[in-house]
Amino acid sequence: MKLKLIKPLVIFDLETTGLDLVKDRIIQLSFIKVFPSGIEERGNFLINPECPIKPEITQLTGISNEDVKGAPTFKQLAQKLNDMFKGCDFAGFNSNHFDIPLMAEEFLRAGIDFDFSRCHCIDAQTIFHKMERRNLAAAYKFYCGRKMEEDFTAHRADEDTEATWRVLQAELDYYTEEHQRELGEDPEGRTLQNNVPMLAEFSRVNNNVDFAGRIVWGEAKDAKGNTILGEEGQPVMTEYFNFGKHKGRTVAETLKLDPGYYSWIMGSDFTYNTKQVLTRIKLREAQMNK
Repeated sequence: MKLKLIKPLVIFDLETTGLDLVKDRIIQLSFIKVFPSGIEERGNFLINPECPIKPEITQLTGISNEDVKGAPTFKQLAQKLNDMFKGCDFAGFNSNHFDIPLMAEEFLRAGIDFDFSRCHCIDAQTIFHKMERRNLAAAYKFYCGRKMEEDFTAHRADEDTEATWRVLQAELDYYTEEHQRELGEDPEGRTLQNNVPMLAEFSRVNNNVDFAGRIVWGEAKDAKGNTILGEEGQPVMTEYFNFGKHKGRTVAETLKLDPGYYSWIMGSDFTYNTKQVLTRIKLREAQMNK
């Protein structure tokens, strides 16, 4: 099923030196940029991580130190990627948990403030796990009817990107009311809306404000501890710290009571994204209290 798009959608995958958002780096970035018209543009970059690639990573991905020796660094590609991705939504497989947070870190290290909070981010893995609970290879077999090894080389970002794009489209076909009835299933709770914001919301599995989950959304409370309601009767949400001595306290209150906490976080080993989110809240609160 063709996905209904308002903005371009970037389906992407990364290969990296490891799984640490602070220390590890991207070595391959591949994407398919799908326009509302249906036109697709593809890109595939090997990236010099400016650090050694461990043998186990080379064994897993097939990408060696020699392969990236003459490749551009992420910083050298950052402006080009920013221009290509600006105004887009994103999709991937396990992307909301890892790929988007790591790419956000790489952009910030390169001095570019790419604001993923303005993007709808669809995670085909989350959709799959909520519906069937398996991995990409199983998703490909289940939705596309073929084994991944018949069509792709394992653990290559460009190949995994192609597989993810096929899986996402096949998920939309599979979880229609008509198809679920054909399978003899009750379609209630087994359908997906062909709508990027709704798919992105369905892909969300936590209430994180920053990617690392150091700051989370929670219901705002008044002085008596009662939930504050909005105009339509829904709880008003605000940011809370989710770690340390101020865990469970709103970020706004903490910034007033312990202004040095901000400086401590900015000077400590937190992700750039966490620092970025905290700074935005601090500037917002300062503007509101003028």
